Amino acid sequence: MSINSIGDLAQSFMLRQQNVDLKTRMGSLVEELSSGKTSDIGRHLSGSYSYLADVDRNLTLLDAYEDATGEAILFTDGMQNVLGKFQDLVSDLGLAAMSASNAGLSSVVGNVSDRAVQDMRVMVSALNTDIAGRSMFSGVDTDTAALISADEILDELRVLVAGETTLTGIQAQLDAWFEDTGGGYETTAYLGATTSLSPFQLGAGETVDLDLRADDPAIRVLLKHAAMAALAGDGALGFPDALQKEMLGAAGEGMSFEQQSLVRIRADLGYTQSRAEEGMVRISAERTSFLMARTNLLEVDPYETATRLEDVQFQLESLYAVTVKLSRLSLTDYL
Repeated sequence: MSINSIGDLAQSFMLRQQNVDLKTRMGSLVEELSSGKTSDIGRHLSGSYSYLADVDRNLTLLDAYEDATGEAILFTDGMQNVLGKFQDLVSDLGLAAMSASNAGLSSVVGNVSDRAVQDMRVMVSALNTDIAGRSMFSGVDTDTAALISADEILDELRVLVAGETTLTGIQAQLDAWFEDTGGGYETTAYLGATTSLSPFQLGAGETVDLDLRADDPAIRVLLKHAAMAALAGDGALGFPDALQKEMLGAAGEGMSFEQQSLVRIRADLGYTQSRAEEGMVRISAERTSFLMARTNLLEVDPYETATRLEDVQFQLESLYAVTVKLSRLSLTDYL
């Protein structure tokens, strides 16, 4: 009768290999028990990765949609804040200008005109606001300020109205500069692009447009009236007191009663804000749903895992016992 045996070195190697395998299995089972997820996805899914791949793809898409939606919320909130500040300044200055036009003191006219210069600087600065280094009202040219400074605008207009002696003549010059196609506002004051920002993707087939730039007619007309109020008391122009009051009165009426387009823009922007915020809520809900699906795919039965862990522990203890016995063998004990 033949007896098959292996040498001591081979036996030692075999025991060490079994020890490593059992410890590896134990580590995997401990990880599964603590995390609740499988450590061997291929074995757990029986090699069928299609559903898991679809879930992961949707989660990746939701990450992209979330970034775009977050950017849309950032831009719409920023635009709404700027336009709110712009409208408040225009409204207050309009009331002050109308009041000053009826005042008997020339100092009041001068004070309101000086205030108009300061307010116009704030208005232009607000329109040049950027978010995360991106200009909001410059269209696709987000690396460029929307407008030249208020002082530069007023310098252009001083030259334009210097020879005018009537309110009608001054208004005609300002109308042409601010509102005409190819006029000074479009060619000199506005620095941004004529193309608006690309729509923000909120989801599959769902976008929002932010078609709002500093060259919008609603903004231009109010800046025009603010500029006329600023020029009324300009010492370099030296307009007569009566003409200064006429200019302030017309500017005040324009700023007070020509805000309908700006109100419409802010209403449309508010609707865009609400859509972006609803999109973020929807994305969050979808993400939660897909994460739950992924968890269900990869989760393990804790009772079964604990049973398997206990079995591996018993095998490892048995291996240690066998190893100890084999290590104590000697030729004397064998004989």
